Amino acid sequence: MRSPVSFCALLALVAGCASTPPEPARPPLAAPVASTSASAAASPVPPPPAPVFENPGGMWMPEQLKAQTETLRRLGVDDPSKLTDPMSSVLGAIVFLGGCSASFVSPEGLVVTNHHCVQGALQYNSTPEQNLIEHGYLAKTRADERSAGPAARVFVTQAITEVTAKVLAGVDAEKDDRSRYKKMEQRQKDLVAACEAGRPEVRCTVARYFEGASYFQIEQLELRDVRLVYAPAAGIGNYGGEIDNWRWPRHTGDFSFYRAYVGPDGKPADYSKDNVPYKPRHALKLATTPLGAGDFVVVAGYPGRTSRWKTAREVREAVEWAYPRRIRTFDHWLKLIASLSSDKELALKAEPLNRGLANYLTNSRGQLDGLVKGGLLEQRERQERELLAWIDADPGRKAAYGPALARQRELLLGAEKTREKDATLGELSRFSHLFGAAMTIVRMAEERPKPDAEREPDFQQRNWRRTRQWLVTMSRQLHRTLDRELFASVLGEALTVPEAERSELVAWVGGAHATPESIAKASMKLFDKPSLADEKARVEAFDKATTASLRASRDPLIQLALRARALVREQEARKESLEGALALVRPAYVEAMKKASPVPLSPDANATLRLTYGTVRGYRPTPDAPVFRPFSTLSEVVAKHTGKDPFVAPQALLDAAAKKRLGPYVDGRLGDVPVDFLADLHITGGNSGSATLNARGELVGLVFDGNYEAMASDWVFVPSLTRSIHVDVRYMLWVMDAVDGADHLLTELGVTPSL
Repeated sequence: MRSPVSFCALLALVAGCASTPPEPARPPLAAPVASTSASAAASPVPPPPAPVFENPGGMWMPEQLKAQTETLRRLGVDDPSKLTDPMSSVLGAIVFLGGCSASFVSPEGLVVTNHHCVQGALQYNSTPEQNLIEHGYLAKTRADERSAGPAARVFVTQAITEVTAKVLAGVDAEKDDRSRYKKMEQRQKDLVAACEAGRPEVRCTVARYFEGASYFQIEQLELRDVRLVYAPAAGIGNYGGEIDNWRWPRHTGDFSFYRAYVGPDGKPADYSKDNVPYKPRHALKLATTPLGAGDFVVVAGYPGRTSRWKTAREVREAVEWAYPRRIRTFDHWLKLIASLSSDKELALKAEPLNRGLANYLTNSRGQLDGLVKGGLLEQRERQERELLAWIDADPGRKAAYGPALARQRELLLGAEKTREKDATLGELSRFSHLFGAAMTIVRMAEERPKPDAEREPDFQQRNWRRTRQWLVTMSRQLHRTLDRELFASVLGEALTVPEAERSELVAWVGGAHATPESIAKASMKLFDKPSLADEKARVEAFDKATTASLRASRDPLIQLALRARALVREQEARKESLEGALALVRPAYVEAMKKASPVPLSPDANATLRLTYGTVRGYRPTPDAPVFRPFSTLSEVVAKHTGKDPFVAPQALLDAAAKKRLGPYVDGRLGDVPVDFLADLHITGGNSGSATLNARGELVGLVFDGNYEAMASDWVFVPSLTRSIHVDVRYMLWVMDAVDGADHLLTELGVTPSL
């Protein structure tokens, strides 16, 4: 357990405080570190020299980095404006896929991202006879590039504008909490409507920063024709599977390519054979100098969510309830999928879900271990006590912040009373395709008669196309047996909590004295012949159904969704009242933290463009452990190969390695092709596929994972432990050249094939 630290140090963990020891001496290029086994990356090595920079954590908005220009220059960044201007030649190439990050790497709309970020596209194009998830895919010509599915997107940010005053002006005068929330929501809808007016190709959002203390409008070009170009086999892109997931050393080639297309007129369009490649304004260049230990790196992407601004009470709730519940549930679902996977069609359709659940299960265990065994919960609670002491020490601060913090705690404690009911309802809609479709159709029927400006944001006309496309894509993902079993499992989980905390849906489905058996029996009837299993029926119901026509439906899932709508209304009312109340007190908490902090603070991740920077460096997993070196190598991939999943490297890779067909991709210091590397960067979900750049803004790799010991960095960043894991661009190019023969793509990237 870590020793107590000062309030300043704790704030530095939350917000960041750079230390600047002397720059280390770099090893000479002529001194390779040979590696011949999988254990080499973990073998003891001399302690590294003190880093030139120790990342304090933080996912920075580009605008915030203007104040850090001198630090960036000292770290070797030749032109810091490339990292502070979101429209620069570097940041302008960074794009969002809606769940992962990516970047343009050619003038012909070629997009690079992680292998695990294209699983949906691989599954969409797979059949039991042609399993692209397992074998990968390479389009030999543009005509061979396959649609990633109608719901696939590439979002290109075009403008970021602060709109805090337009959202918050005068809202504190609103006495009713829910009315306050509705007023803020309406203002955001008005801003979005004005931003998108007359521009169907543009997608605008209003994002919240610093727990609602500020708001920014994000304008993005929405590219709707996204095609799968190249993904290596799972034996490269998912090498090591769940055994190696979140662990170091890693040997995973987690990269793939999409291409974005537009209509012949150059405007975004749905998939069509007549479409042409999109011409981005900016595309990243590949690094021309080798990356080494101690080098500066920066990740640019769209991280999804972190919790470093959450209160100690919220951290404790995660430790005592949220993570244990998620671990228990996901573990059960993975076993459920495994028990059903003798059905090849089901196994294929379940594979993206299976990988996602396994990934989040390991992540949740790591977060919980870090918060409990690593002592980070105690640190956060100590930090909050010191913040309160700082507030109480000054009458002015006590008057400004004391009541707000007390009210915030009261509100959060109250929200815990309905968390089980809310979780059950949310999981049923997310993890059962058919029940989720039924709930969406019921809500659409309710919202359609309203003027568009008065509809709930998700059901405004700007979102109808996307929802239809989701309902269509569902056909490639839906397996009724799996859908039914997941539905029953969610309700079965609800049986484990006290009846007073249980969702009413349990009794509605399983009876007044529900049991796992009664729920299973009722689920068989619900999913026997649902009308929504038919794609055409789903889309037609979404487009035309009325509440009256749905009440006359014989589909039992529709009837259940109609009944559940009342529960959703109650849930929405509670959420909106809570958010409206917190809107008055959260900003005070943020202001107090900022004023107490000796260092700048970055906002929590919210799926908007962010940067995190630091250096390539290894780490000690425990104080008495040997230091991990920051690179893994090709020879270690070969040494790890067992011929049994998940260590099954393609024969072409083994042959090329055995014949020493390594070409120009060898690192002189390693004496081998580098595969993955470590850096001390602060990342989270959504960063997957983010470009890793050197000091010149050139692509040196893609971030795809973090280390197990530091998963709780979503809550508290620990510089000595937190590491990001990246696939090295040199391994990407070697695989394309020596293994898969992707010569035409190498040429497009400006690389001359040599193997």
